[in-house]
Amino acid sequence: MKTESSTLAFSAFMALLIGCAGITATLASNSQAILLDGLFNLIYFSIALVTIKVSKLASRPDSESYPFGYNYFESLVNLCKGLLILGVSIFALVDAVAALLAGGREISAGIAVLYALFATAACSLTAWVMHRSQRHVHSPLVSADKLNWMVNSLISAAILMAFCLVMLFEQMGWYTVLPYVDSVLVIAVVILCLGVPVRMASQALRELLNKTPEEAIAEPVRQAVARGLVDIDTVEVRLRMVRPGRMLYVMVHVVLPETADVSIISQDELRGRIDNEVRRYYAPVVCDVVFTADTRWAAPSCGLLVKTHV
Repeated sequence: MKTESSTLAFSAFMALLIGCAGITATLASNSQAILLDGLFNLIYFSIALVTIKVSKLASRPDSESYPFGYNYFESLVNLCKGLLILGVSIFALVDAVAALLAGGREISAGIAVLYALFATAACSLTAWVMHRSQRHVHSPLVSADKLNWMVNSLISAAILMAFCLVMLFEQMGWYTVLPYVDSVLVIAVVILCLGVPVRMASQALRELLNKTPEEAIAEPVRQAVARGLVDIDTVEVRLRMVRPGRMLYVMVHVVLPETADVSIISQDELRGRIDNEVRRYYAPVVCDVVFTADTRWAAPSCGLLVKTHV
């Protein structure tokens, strides 16, 4: 997959396929673990349709209605993904605990094993495709999808192992244990994977609230701005940055000494130098650089706007 839209479309198709297979297998096996997996994928399919639309919006230029573009929609979609996955997980956890307290539930292990084999193979294949596509596609939407499929692969593999244990317990005659295996499995999987949707949702929420990006992104940008101003005498350099979705907005306010003689042409050259240095570390980027000799001015209000898309 060499385009974002084709990669996301493949992800949506696989989610629909596994979700339908999961619901069908649930009717035959009576397994809540399989129902959890099926619901997870069907819900993810519905979000994937929105994700494809947002990926097309993100590539569109700014408009009068959205002067800063559509990149915040990417963060919004990832927030919804995290919250929906978290909601399904909590629902499954509560249901599993209730079933455990009620004495467990009987399942058909043979059908469950067949489904778990199929789901593990399908999820692993999709995660691999997502990983390969990142060689050509640099998108937070694809990155979130890859993380989802990795978690989904682990869940399916855990279900497969548990149902194999059910078959083993049947052969050993441990019939009193069998009704509890499915509920214990659901509880274990939810607890182990609960951190993934929490991290996904919290990161997206930080982006929507315009929090400074993580240090892995912010620090190289600070160093790039410092190199761009290495031979300039400055009183203070104020740097602000936010990253909604894939776009990084960098605002640089350079406070010069009152006696500094920096012409308009020199300022334009410095802006271009800073912008080039920043792009070496991150793209797409919007870099806004303002020079002033008034130290009481605390925030930039105008400057050269340079926008680059990849």
